[in-house]
Amino acid sequence: MKEVAIGIDIGGTNTVFGIVDRHGRCLAKNSISTNSSIPPEKFFKILHEEIEKTLKKVKEKVVLKGVGIGAPNGNFYRGTIEYAANLKWKGIVDVVGILKKYFNVPVILTNDANAAAIGEMIYGGAKGMRDFIVITLGTGLGSGIVANGELIYGHDGFAGELGHTTYDYNGRRCGCGRKGCLEAYVSAGGIKKTFIELLKSKSNKSELRKVSFNKLTTEMISKAAKKGDKIAQETFEITGKILGIKLTDTVVHTSPEAIFLFGGIAKAGDLIFKPVKYHLEKNLLKIFKNKIKILPSALKDSDAAILGASALVWKSR
Repeated sequence: MKEVAIGIDIGGTNTVFGIVDRHGRCLAKNSISTNSSIPPEKFFKILHEEIEKTLKKVKEKVVLKGVGIGAPNGNFYRGTIEYAANLKWKGIVDVVGILKKYFNVPVILTNDANAAAIGEMIYGGAKGMRDFIVITLGTGLGSGIVANGELIYGHDGFAGELGHTTYDYNGRRCGCGRKGCLEAYVSAGGIKKTFIELLKSKSNKSELRKVSFNKLTTEMISKAAKKGDKIAQETFEITGKILGIKLTDTVVHTSPEAIFLFGGIAKAGDLIFKPVKYHLEKNLLKIFKNKIKILPSALKDSDAAILGASALVWKSR
C-alpha cells in the first residue's frame, strides 16, 4: 500500500485539497468554495465528504497517514484559525478539533506561509537546507522561517509575520489596521497602489492609464513592464527595493542560506528578483554579503498549496 497524506489549503475564496504521496506526487485533487458564511462545523463536514469522494478516485491502494492544513492565521500549537481577516468566521475556530471527528489520523494545521516553507523543505528547492526563508507574495505577504532545520513558531505559534513588520510608521493603512506594514507595499494591493501613485505623478505614456484600480492586476502591470512600460517597470523596482531593504533585517536575525520568493508576484521573474537581490546586497552588513541566494520556489505551481500542506504530515513523523 502507498502511504499518502491529505493536503488542504484554506483560502479566502476557495479551499483546495489533494492526496499526496511521500515523493510529492499529487494522486488526486479537488476544490470547494470557502463558504465561511456558514458555521465552520458545517463547512468542514462538507469538506470531509468531498475528500472522501476524492479518495475513492485514487486508482492505487493507499493508506492515509495524516492530514495537513494551511490556513490564514493558522496556529500550529492550538490547531486553530484565529481572527482571520479574509474569512467570515469570527474569533477562533478549532479546525483540528472538528476534523478529528472525521479522520482517525494526525491532523496538523499551520498558517499558509509556514506550510509553503515546509513544502519547500520536503519537496522543493530547500531540500538539505537547514536555514532558509520562504516569502509568499500574493494578496498579502506571508513568511515561513526555518532555522537549524526547524520552522520557527515562537511561543504562541505566530512567529515570522514579516508582512507586518513596519516599513513606514506614517505610511499606508494596512489591512491589519496599522500603518506602514511591509504588506501594504509588497503585495498585490501594494503594487497596484504604487502603480497608481506613479501614474498620477508622472506623464509617461502607459497602456494601463485607463484601467480602473478594481480591474487592475499585478499580472497586467507585469506584462506592461515586460513590453517596456516605464511606469510599470518603476513599480516593480520600487517594490523590489522595499522588500530587499526589509530582508536585510531578517538576514541578521537568522542568517539564512537562501530566501525563496513564492506566489503570484514572484511570477514576474527578474522584474522583482533583480531589485530584491540588488538592494539586499547593497544594504547588508559586510559579514553577510554574497552569501544569500534569492530563489524562486521549486514547487509545481498548480499544486504548491496542496504540497505545502501535505508536507506537514511527513515533517511531523
